[in-house]
Amino acid sequence: MRKNSKKGYHVFGLHVISEMSLPEVPKINLSNTYADVTIRQVNLEDQWEKISGKGKSFYIEENLCMFKVTEVCVCLIRNGNEILFTPLPGSVISHVRLYILGSCMGIILMQRRILPLHGSAISIDGKAYAIVGDSGAGKSTLASAFLKRGYKLLSDDVIPVSFSDQGVPMVTPAYPQQKLWQESMDHFGWQSKEFEPIIDRETKFKVPVVDQFEERQLPLAGIIELTKTDDEQIHIEPIKDLFRFSTLFKHTYRNFIIRRAGLMDWHFNTSTKILPHVDMFHMRRPVSQFTANELVDKVLQAIGKEEFVV
Repeated sequence: MRKNSKKGYHVFGLHVISEMSLPEVPKINLSNTYADVTIRQVNLEDQWEKISGKGKSFYIEENLCMFKVTEVCVCLIRNGNEILFTPLPGSVISHVRLYILGSCMGIILMQRRILPLHGSAISIDGKAYAIVGDSGAGKSTLASAFLKRGYKLLSDDVIPVSFSDQGVPMVTPAYPQQKLWQESMDHFGWQSKEFEPIIDRETKFKVPVVDQFEERQLPLAGIIELTKTDDEQIHIEPIKDLFRFSTLFKHTYRNFIIRRAGLMDWHFNTSTKILPHVDMFHMRRPVSQFTANELVDKVLQAIGKEEFVV
């Protein structure tokens, strides 16, 4: 990688100046551009050996986080404005980039006191709805089903939630790309050979959504927790009372960092500000069949948007 070819990008509402090329992310002109975040390649291996314990993959303190991905990279994220990385021998730079745009940027958001939810966010009638859930729950697939109906994507994987001057929770767009499994693409009738596979996951692909990307910051109006069930029927029900707090915590991106970084009070206060503004639902989808289109109908019914509104 050439370290003297810095480029400017706009992602998660932040101006980023990076020594690493980020082809998935919209570019900005570097002239007269300040940097919210800088991304630089350095040698972190000695520093990692000094501070990491045996067998550990993360080191966390207030406003600093380091992690190592075996055979991929070592990364350091600090003060909400800097990402340093070291590609390890034999790594593929596109694989390193996944961690820069995923874990590293998610930690940057947390250090800047912007809540990162783990899921996909879509735009419905000028409002943002977050689809959250564990890995493999079908978040991106459901978001794709919404896009097939004409709705737009705000974010896939990391959803940044901040607040307006009026205290309204707002979702900031990430970048116009989804990650979809081969099975989901088959159901949607897409040819996987047209898309770039994610490194080491040959059956998962990067799917650009430039034409259906929502570039506006939108108020967060709802959160749908998606889980799987052996039942043959789709079930959707409101999440109530204290379960709303635990759902937000469970689906905060890299939530194991929160306590170790001294952010428990911040997370609780942030949740307290978010919850009065959002409806929350728990939706269980059958694993025995492809139900993404039916799930869209159920969500629209639950939020009172049964007809598509541009």
